[in-house]
Amino acid sequence: MNTQPNHEDEIFKEKRKPKNPITFKLQLNEEQKQAKAKILESTITLLAGAAGSGKTLLACQIGLERLFMREVEKVIITRPTVSKEEIGFLPGDLREKMDPWVQPIYQNMFLLYNKEKVEKCIAEGQIEIVPVSFMRGRTFVNCVVIVDEAQNVTHEQMEMIVTRIGKGSKMIICGDDAQVDLKQKRDSGFKFLYSAAKRIKNLEAISLKQNHRDPIVEDLINLYNDAYEKGMSLGSSGTNGSSKK
Repeated sequence: MNTQPNHEDEIFKEKRKPKNPITFKLQLNEEQKQAKAKILESTITLLAGAAGSGKTLLACQIGLERLFMREVEKVIITRPTVSKEEIGFLPGDLREKMDPWVQPIYQNMFLLYNKEKVEKCIAEGQIEIVPVSFMRGRTFVNCVVIVDEAQNVTHEQMEMIVTRIGKGSKMIICGDDAQVDLKQKRDSGFKFLYSAAKRIKNLEAISLKQNHRDPIVEDLINLYNDAYEKGMSLGSSGTNGSSKK
């Protein structure tokens, strides 16, 4: 009789979770705490908000917490690369190619937790970078998937991304309709899916309102939004290309 332990038993054996909650360097505000509660109850969440509203920070906090509490095996990060150059032409390995696009996410993680610990998770593949164009054909099981700058994800890309989610996973899709960099703003898949959330079970749509940057940021955003709506007519600076003496 075979007395060896079953390999599958080891794979599916529940990992021992830490006894104490994870302590982060930054605390969530009340708006973020309420949003977090909804995110944890949903499978996919569309997280909207203007620049400085803390969308990415909140997504990173949830991803790191669930990873460190051993409730998931990985945090998957993806972000569209809106550029004149295809990512394949950039030098280096996949992480080096994606580095310019994912630096804001890394910085949020470093603000939240010990940098060395986060970098170790990245090096060991517990935090994985997956370009949008590499998502096809994969299924993400027992993960937290963070889609950042999702306003620059097309309809076709968004359909492909959300249909990758597997059992035991959560997906947080962060976007801001005011920062669409696509040639045609109507190609953005974020707003369409956000508006569909009420019709699909376990698909949540949340909008963060509070600004976490200097108060001037909100005034500047309003200034530019008004200008864009009016056609953005910029006057002359009066310098004619030369500085005043």
